[in-house]
Amino acid sequence: MDAVVNLEPFYSGKVRDLYAVNDELMLMVASDRLSAFDVIMAEEVPEKGRVLTGLTNFWLRTFNDVPAALVSCDPTIIEKSVPGFLAESRWHGRASLVRRATMLPLECIVRGRLAGQAYEEYRVSGTVHGMAAPAGLRLADPFPEPIFTPSTKAESGHDLNIDLAAAADLVGTERLARAEEICLGLFVRAAARMAKAGLILADTKFELGEIDGRLVVCDEVITPDSSRIWPADQVVAGTTPPSFDKQPFRDWLDAQGWDRTPPPPRVPDEIVAITSARYVEAYERVSGTSLSDWYGA
Repeated sequence: MDAVVNLEPFYSGKVRDLYAVNDELMLMVASDRLSAFDVIMAEEVPEKGRVLTGLTNFWLRTFNDVPAALVSCDPTIIEKSVPGFLAESRWHGRASLVRRATMLPLECIVRGRLAGQAYEEYRVSGTVHGMAAPAGLRLADPFPEPIFTPSTKAESGHDLNIDLAAAADLVGTERLARAEEICLGLFVRAAARMAKAGLILADTKFELGEIDGRLVVCDEVITPDSSRIWPADQVVAGTTPPSFDKQPFRDWLDAQGWDRTPPPPRVPDEIVAITSARYVEAYERVSGTSLSDWYGA
């Protein structure tokens, strides 16, 4: 039995599984699992895990001055720390070797456009995460500048949107300022690159942690699961633009009358196929390369 099978799994989330390699390293494997309302569907979305891993690698290699926990996604490099990994082809392209970090108890969200929960709050109170926002904005409108809008990281249930003062109470003023600097800087550069590909990065969520006292970007980075990515030519103010994510699945699910408790409804093959194609298109439009060129093809 090879060493990969014997790795110690210590966490399994809705999408990712974490395996201990040693005191300093972990193996993070992105699955093809599909979930909604904290319930995992029986069906999986082919290529989803490779897309999430490949895009994270793309952004962190493109902007390699950004401090990150990622060591490598290259199976030959992972093999050096995880003997036997090369034999585990099912994990190639979905696995990342990462350094262990002490995670911040925050979701570090950056918003360039008004959408999602921020729009719902804005409609009611004219604020975003309890903070003042310009008057007169419509759904999908841009903010004058991207804004840093953290939320809590709930162990169970849903995250809670908070303002900067509450976030500073959780992590300290200096640490929060550094987190904001990292996240805004990465967002602005990524959004500019996407614009050249005819895409709009409406918002995204970062996870940050500390390694040896230094803040670094962890987990996934600007993927369809952590971001709203819109085709620029289909954005109309006041309406919800199509997204490069699991929107086809969500639209189908909304029409089913499901009560959001297990067991979930069976997802039709055509919905799975359309959703998979949406993820693959996101990877290829953002990276400018074919997914067939990424590990695990």
